[in-house]
Amino acid sequence: MVARKNNSRKQVRQSGYETGFHTGWRDGACEAVSGLLPQPELTPVPMRMLYIPQGFEAIDTGLIEALQASVTELHVGSAEQLAEQAAAISPDIVLVMNGLHTFPDNHLQQIGEVKQRGIRTAVWFVDDPYMTEKTVIAAPHYDVVLTHELGTVELYRSIGCTNVHYLPLAVHAGLYRPQRTDSAFASDVCFIGQGFWNRIGLLDAISERLLAKRRKIFLSGGLWERLAAYKRLQPFIHTDWLSAEQTIPYYNSAKIVINIHRTTEVGSDNFNALQSPGRSINPRTFEIAACGAFQLTDIREDLPYYYTPGQEIETFQDAEELAAKIDFYLENEEARSRIAVNGLRRTLRDHTFRSRTVQLLQLFMREGEPNG
Repeated sequence: MVARKNNSRKQVRQSGYETGFHTGWRDGACEAVSGLLPQPELTPVPMRMLYIPQGFEAIDTGLIEALQASVTELHVGSAEQLAEQAAAISPDIVLVMNGLHTFPDNHLQQIGEVKQRGIRTAVWFVDDPYMTEKTVIAAPHYDVVLTHELGTVELYRSIGCTNVHYLPLAVHAGLYRPQRTDSAFASDVCFIGQGFWNRIGLLDAISERLLAKRRKIFLSGGLWERLAAYKRLQPFIHTDWLSAEQTIPYYNSAKIVINIHRTTEVGSDNFNALQSPGRSINPRTFEIAACGAFQLTDIREDLPYYYTPGQEIETFQDAEELAAKIDFYLENEEARSRIAVNGLRRTLRDHTFRSRTVQLLQLFMREGEPNG
């Protein structure tokens, strides 16, 4: 009995040592990568821009900071007073972020008034393809249409928009970043987001396996009562809305962060009657990676352009592969940490708003005819 207890204690100490070693290695590697890859210095383009935020701080703040370093004169306006502010400032271009949700009903009328003054207008849609029933109404009113979704580029061209560009989002690296956190945020498996039906299906399919193996789970968001396993998973579900700042400790403390893209199917979760496909990765992909977290994501067509699967990110195609990779990577902390650090390095190098703003301004500098 005594020998068995001693062996058990040795195993616990060894497990604790290994966990501490790999956690320390990951934290140190993340700090080194962050220090070696500071945000690029930008040479401001001679441009006066009026930026109209969408009201989602993680995107707006990151983009505003990048634009302030990228153009000689940036003004941040409001959707309610868009036309009035454009008349007073006389910008070279007005950039509207998304133009949905928080925007007043008359904002397209205001865009028309701005164009009548000879001021170019641009919109960057970041909810595609889930809101296309609404975006196809707005898009023709703008001179330039940007979308983070490959699957909607031809849609906008088909309705007469002549200056349409695919431009993915990026991450606010000053917000989403590696940090040491309290053990209260720790989990084996973490998912933060709404319980759309495709996500419900995946979680239901793997829930018994997770519970049987006593995995520490953290789910956050709405609609999770749709789960068939809701009663058993309820102790692991945080139903209050989490701000961007509040998600970051959970990403940093999770051994595995799952990223499941939203379904594009027509139904109560989407305004996609035009059935545009989902071909592009979501902003969450960049945000998780920027925290130096290990990410397991479902596959979108353009993912390999931004991260190398198996080296900078890990992927799954179905519930069985997701469950198998959760088991594998929870037992292989060194491989998990290496992929996470590589993902952070790629993100800081290529996918911050400072990097993306360079692409954005290159598009604006091109000659293009208004949509009319």
